[in-house]
Order: sequence, then structure tokens, then C-alpha cells
Amino acid sequence: MVSQELLEILRCPNCVREKDGLLKLYRDAWLVCQDCGRKYPIVDDIPVMLIDEGEKWVKTPEAQLPVPPPAK
Repeated sequence: MVSQELLEILRCPNCVREKDGLLKLYRDAWLVCQDCGRKYPIVDDIPVMLIDEGEKWVKTPEAQLPVPPPAK
């Protein structure tokens, strides 16, 4: 599980330069950007914070995100 301290400092790598890029934890398996909607999976307790990875899931509604996220 991702610690609260880490959640407080992580930001969406796509938005952080122009916006807040705040992330919310979804079902202990995803980080969802509140600005752009990119969704970053958490695999083996490690957030995969790659813009390309977040882009793959941007159109997927939160309720349809696989839990646990698929491993690469």
C-alpha cells in the first residue's frame, strides 16, 4: 500500500508544470489525476508514474479499472 506521506508529494508527471496535478488514490490500486484524468497503476506497491502508462487508462471510467492493475 502507498503511504500517505508519498501520496502527499506525488503529482501527475503530465500536469505538474502547469497545474497542481493532484492525485487521488482509487481502491488502493490506482492514482487518478484530478486535472487530466490520467490513471496510474500501482503494481507491487510501486506507483507506475509514466505519462504513457497513465494515458492508456485515461478514457477508462474508474469503476472499470482492473483491480489489481495488470502487471507488465
